Amino acid sequence: VSQGVTTVVTGNCGISLAPLEPAADPPPPFDVLGDRSRYRYPRFAAWRDALGARPAAVNAVALIGHGTLRLGAMRALDRPADRDERARMRETFAQALDEGATGLSSGLYYAPSRAAPTDEVIDLARVMAGGPGLYATHLRDEADGVEDAIDESVAIGEAAGVPVLISHHKVTKPENFGRSVATLARIARARARHPVALDAYPYPASSTILEPARYHPEIKILVTWSAPEPQAAGRWLDALATEWGCSPHDAIRRLMPAGAIFFAMDEADVRRILGHPHTMIGSDGLPHDAHPHPRLWGSFARVLGHYVREVGLFPLEEAVRRMTALPAEVLGLADRGVIAPDRAADLVVFDPATIADRASWQAPTRRAAGIDQVFVNGSLVWSAGAPTGARPGRLLRGRPGGGAPGP
Repeated sequence: VSQGVTTVVTGNCGISLAPLEPAADPPPPFDVLGDRSRYRYPRFAAWRDALGARPAAVNAVALIGHGTLRLGAMRALDRPADRDERARMRETFAQALDEGATGLSSGLYYAPSRAAPTDEVIDLARVMAGGPGLYATHLRDEADGVEDAIDESVAIGEAAGVPVLISHHKVTKPENFGRSVATLARIARARARHPVALDAYPYPASSTILEPARYHPEIKILVTWSAPEPQAAGRWLDALATEWGCSPHDAIRRLMPAGAIFFAMDEADVRRILGHPHTMIGSDGLPHDAHPHPRLWGSFARVLGHYVREVGLFPLEEAVRRMTALPAEVLGLADRGVIAPDRAADLVVFDPATIADRASWQAPTRRAAGIDQVFVNGSLVWSAGAPTGARPGRLLRGRPGGGAPGP
């Protein structure tokens, strides 16, 4: 709420806390949400009821992770699901939808889901066919194969008959800088025949699990957390490797399980994607990191302060639309996203002359400036630079219906 957020979307990138109650600690990247103790909801209804018993200050829209469904149905994740496992996943997902979930998310880049073929995801997404639902995806590849990955995601949505949301769209690695021209053109062509949305965060660096395969000699890496080396949080990988007298790969192995920030994007691509007329603003924040990416505390204020006021990327009104009306439309939240009679009173009072992100790479939890008040469901949750203690948030059932394709 300190950066003006009134509703969060959970369960992104194929990773949701529910429905899952594993017998052991789940593998990476499930640890970005914590250890086994957090995965204690065998049904989505159990998570829903726990949230209702202890509300948050913000609303939530819940997606069900494809990776979570795999982990709950399969003994081995390094292969496609067989017929019986697919049936169990479909049944579990259908139950979660009946209990209040809004859609399906996938993280086909990550090891627990990488072996899943396209048709496995289509099979699950078809559970939503003929009704409300959304397929959101962390693409299988955001680097060399990013265009093929976009095509795969659109094909899943078309085959299942559900709208598609490309999560935190980006192009990564220096050899791919500038490819956002091609990816945005590809998305525009797909939108002409099928509902396709996208979101992005306003930084040239991403944050996820740390593993040797993600190392690139031209990409700076900042450690966000490490289970065996907790003191490494907030340190640069190359400095740690030098200090330990080892290679960067060996340093990564010493740190694992761990997370990191990867400076793998080009600012020109970030601006091009943010400037695309159908791009929503998101944070993709990871709240459990010891030294989080500053997007967790600064994304929305950064857009309004830096990209609107200082850079002039688009007008203030357009930025607000990307954060409110457009996401409400994509997620199917009919009573939110605009200020009008009989609409939910999710409101943010801010000063366009002073709003700014203050979270930085080295001080990532500094609160944004210029946000005076935040109301959620009509209750004041943020005022005078501090939370009020009110917790009026609720689970919202989004009803994405696809809408009409458009340019």
